[in-house]
Amino acid sequence: MTTVERTAAPADAAAAALPSAAAFIDGHWFDGTGGATHVHVNPATGQELGTWTLPSADDVDWAVRSAAQAQQDWIALRPSARRDLLLELGRQITEHADRLASLVTLEMGMPYRASKAATHAAAEWFRHYAGYADKIEGTVPSVLPASTGLDYTRHSPYGVVAAIIPWNGPVIALALKVAPALAAGNAVVLKPSELGPFSSLYFGSLVAAAGLPAGLVNVIPGGPDVGAALCAHPDVALITFTGGGAAGRSVSEAAAARHVPTVLELGGKSASIVFSDVDVPKTARLAAILGTAQNSGQGCFLPTRLLVERPIYDEVVESVVAAVGKVRLGDPFDAAVAMGPVVDEQACERILGVIRAAEERGDGRLVAGGRRADGALAAGCYVQPTVFVDVDPGSPLAQDEVFGPVLAIIPFDTEEEAVEIANGTRFGLAGYVWTRDLGRAHRVADALDAGYVSVNSLAALPPEAPFGGWKESGRGVEGGRDGLIEFLRVKNVHVQW
Repeated sequence: MTTVERTAAPADAAAAALPSAAAFIDGHWFDGTGGATHVHVNPATGQELGTWTLPSADDVDWAVRSAAQAQQDWIALRPSARRDLLLELGRQITEHADRLASLVTLEMGMPYRASKAATHAAAEWFRHYAGYADKIEGTVPSVLPASTGLDYTRHSPYGVVAAIIPWNGPVIALALKVAPALAAGNAVVLKPSELGPFSSLYFGSLVAAAGLPAGLVNVIPGGPDVGAALCAHPDVALITFTGGGAAGRSVSEAAAARHVPTVLELGGKSASIVFSDVDVPKTARLAAILGTAQNSGQGCFLPTRLLVERPIYDEVVESVVAAVGKVRLGDPFDAAVAMGPVVDEQACERILGVIRAAEERGDGRLVAGGRRADGALAAGCYVQPTVFVDVDPGSPLAQDEVFGPVLAIIPFDTEEEAVEIANGTRFGLAGYVWTRDLGRAHRVADALDAGYVSVNSLAALPPEAPFGGWKESGRGVEGGRDGLIEFLRVKNVHVQW
C-alpha cells in the first residue's frame, strides 16, 4: 500500500464553494430553524469545515407544503416542456460537474476522479428520464364493445415524494431518485445525510438555474429526526430511501402506518464468484479493488466477499494481496490516489472495531491491512485496505455488512457450493460471476438470490436498466422504465354510454 500526502489547493478551492446555508427551500437558501448543530469535518484532514444548524421538523413541513404547490405547477406544464426543463437540468449538472464533484470529495472523501465520473453519470440519468416525460402512456383494455363504452387507464404522479439518500455517493444517489420522480410529474423533498449535504444543496441551486418551478425540489439535510418527520408528513405520498437496514425498517414502519408506498435500496454483502478458468491476475486485481479500494469499501453493492474455486485459490490470494499492497491511499483530490478516507472518525473506529473483533473470533486470517493509516495520513480517517482469507462463510465477517475496505476471501469446490455460499446471507443486492464458460455464467446468474448480477465486469448502473435488491436488501427498483413506474400510480376509468 502506497500513501500520498494531501494536495492543498483543490481541497481549499472546494472549501471556498461550501454553501453558507443549511437548506434550500422554495428556490432560496435558508439556515435551519432549531435543528441540531452539526460540525462538519474534512475526513481527509481531520480539520473542521464549519458549523451548521440543521433543519428541524418545522422546516420539513414548510418544504413539503412548498413542494406540493410546485407539483401543481409542474404537472400543469405540457409534457414536452417538462422534458426540456429536465434536459436543461442535465446540462446544468454537466456544466457544474467540477464543483459538484469537488464538494462530494470534500464532504465524504471519495477520490475526485470517481466523484467526477459519478457526477457525469448523474447528468446522464436526468437526460435519460427527460425522454420519458412526454411518453407516459395509458392503455385501452378491450373490456367493452366500442359501441357501448370505453375503458382506459392513466398513469398519474403521486404528488410529493420524499427522497432520502446516503452520504456515500450523494450526487448519483439523488439522480437515481429525483430524475424519474420528476419525469413522472412529482415534486421531491430531498433529504441528504448530514455527513454529505453540500453537493445536494448545490444541486438544489442548479434546479433553480435550470428554470424548474421554485419548490419542485427542496433540499433539507439532517439526521434521523428530520427523516422521521419527513416520512410521517401527511402530504408525502411516496418514500424512496437508500441506506442501512435499521433505518430502512424505520422508514418501512412509518410508511406502513400511513399506507404509503416505498422504494427501498438497503444493505448488501455481495459475493464475487471466481471460477478457475479466468485470467487470474486480472480478475484478482479487479476483485481487490472492488472489495476494498473502491469508495473505501463504502458501497452497498460492492462485492466484499470473494469466493474462489479451490484450484486457483492460493494464486488468487497472492494476487489480491499484491494488488492491495499497490493501492495508493491518500488525498482524494490527488489524481494518482485510488482510495481516500472513510467518511468520518466514527466510521473509522467502527470499521477498525469490526476488524479487531474478526481477529479475536478467528473468523478468518488477516493477510493485509487491518490498521489505521499513520504518518502523513494520521490526522485523517484512513483505514488500510484489508484482506482476510480462509473466512468461515457463517461468521459475522462473512454475514454482516462492514461498509468499509474489508474483503473476506472464501474457497469453494463446486458450482453448487459457490451458489450456496453466495446465497447464504440475509442480503440479496448484487452478485458477480467470473468465468469464460457462457453456460455456467447464465446458470449461476440465474441461481443467485440477487436483484443485480454482473458477469465478467465491474458493476454498471446505466439509467436504462433496473437495479434493486431482494430479501433484506430492499424492494422496488431504480433505473429503466421499471424505475419510472415506481413513481406513477394507475387509475382506471370505465365509461359506458
